Amino acid sequence: MQSINCKGQLVSLETPKVMGILNVTPDSFFDGGLYKDAKSILTKVEKMVTDGATFIDIGAYSSRPNAPHVSEEEEKQRLLPIVKLVLEKFPETLISVDTFRSEIAKEAIAIGAAMVNDISAGNLDDKMMETVGKLSVPYMMMHMQGTPKTMQQNPSYDDVMKDIIKELSAKVALAKSHKINDIIVDPGFGFGKTIAHNYTILKQLRLFEMLDCPILAGVSRKSMIYKVLETSPQEALNGTSVLHTIALQNGATILRVHDVKEAVECVKLVEMIR
Repeated sequence: MQSINCKGQLVSLETPKVMGILNVTPDSFFDGGLYKDAKSILTKVEKMVTDGATFIDIGAYSSRPNAPHVSEEEEKQRLLPIVKLVLEKFPETLISVDTFRSEIAKEAIAIGAAMVNDISAGNLDDKMMETVGKLSVPYMMMHMQGTPKTMQQNPSYDDVMKDIIKELSAKVALAKSHKINDIIVDPGFGFGKTIAHNYTILKQLRLFEMLDCPILAGVSRKSMIYKVLETSPQEALNGTSVLHTIALQNGATILRVHDVKEAVECVKLVEMIR
């Protein structure tokens, strides 16, 4: 049975869990700029917790394709006060900080965050794994080809599944060498992948089980849904639920989502046929 240790609390992943997204960026692809004052932030967090989110993932650096660079100081000023605000109101909340910068991860954990979500698996900050190991917190490592600025320019692989599994396998070994005990792998839907790559990964998601780590799926409202359906992120909730269902059937243990209630319903229904 898979479980992760968050601030001394063992969180079982035998039943998949839902991670709610809180973007405090002005330019995220779906909800950029929506949460910029204390009231809107706390209302959103309260709804996600009430709807059944186990984790809240707070990010202050937009990683959408072609997103502009944000300085470390600006990311810190955006992120840390929000982590503090949420924990003051909801002290039991398990907060994941979505950052690739080790110093920001360190400061966020110091004020009460529970885990680190790194879109670069250490590639954008060579001190990240060493830092997470010393902090003794769970580490989510995502596969990304390139950087947010370049990743969608011409993604290509010899064999998308073999290439990603090989890279993540090396990252898992590196993380373990830094004494990171709780590692979650994320194949990185949309991060240096074509739509065809994304659906190959979704179809064969269970292959990531060979890494012997929980699998996080982040497909919520992404272009792999709305471009196929010829709609928009705002109209991609139904498609998101369909892909969440498939991801759960194919081994996902954490869903990272914009819409917690619907994702929790997917988990409940899929659990009925396990």
